[in-house]
Amino acid sequence: MLAEAEPGRRPGAGRTVLLLGGILILGAALWLVATGQSGIRYTADHDGTVPMWTGWVPALVGIVAVRLVPPAASPAWPDRVAAPYREAVPLLVAGVVFATALPLLGGEPWYTLLKVTLLFGVPVLVFRLSRPTWRPSPAPGDAAHRYGPVLPVAVWFVLSYATPLARPTSDYGRTVDTAVLVGTLVVAFLVNALLEEVFYRRWLQTRWESILGRWPAIVLASLCWAAWHVGIQGTGRVGDDLASVAVNQGVTGLFLGYLWSRYRRMWPLLVVHGAINAVPVLLGL
Repeated sequence: MLAEAEPGRRPGAGRTVLLLGGILILGAALWLVATGQSGIRYTADHDGTVPMWTGWVPALVGIVAVRLVPPAASPAWPDRVAAPYREAVPLLVAGVVFATALPLLGGEPWYTLLKVTLLFGVPVLVFRLSRPTWRPSPAPGDAAHRYGPVLPVAVWFVLSYATPLARPTSDYGRTVDTAVLVGTLVVAFLVNALLEEVFYRRWLQTRWESILGRWPAIVLASLCWAAWHVGIQGTGRVGDDLASVAVNQGVTGLFLGYLWSRYRRMWPLLVVHGAINAVPVLLGL
């Protein structure tokens, strides 16, 4: 009933996006295996690789845990958006431009300037001009939704850092003094974890959910988020690079997107994303 009452809803387009996104991720995995490139880069700091499935297991098990707690989705989903295209389309364009332009501009300071401009400045302008047609609904207040995220986040964390699936640690923390290390981790959290999760999940995904539906929007936001990593982890072979980020960040993005869609709380996303960036450094001390 809700889908029929929502203006601008396109369930048919949602099924198409979901199908194409699934084909893209599966096809990318098969391509990498067939070409002997199933080892994926896990950091922009060096060229080291890990088997692609080491990131899949924590993400997919985490998705199952999200689905089980609570056992039913909140009846308030999705948030009502009166005119979703007015905000959804410009946000998607900003994400695509960021992913496309970043490899052409190189490293700092362009990376941070472009990121803040497109992922924060553009949304703020769009919201101001549209006099936002969306306001986040209150997060479900029952105990299952309030404390439910603890389980999938904990499961993901244990699988990612306390099992043979754990990715190698970083020696960066041993090469700088404490003040530089703390400053780097704080800035990285703000510019990467916080800004990215607010843009790709809270802003972009939520608006496309009102148009396409839950999982199509999760897939769309995840692939958009994954694509920009070519700019910092790419090898110059565009097809291979896109396939690599699709099976790496793309799959992790499904877990992050489902966390947001089910619980409508930011802290689980920030914990997971923050851990991805910081834990290997901290474990390497």
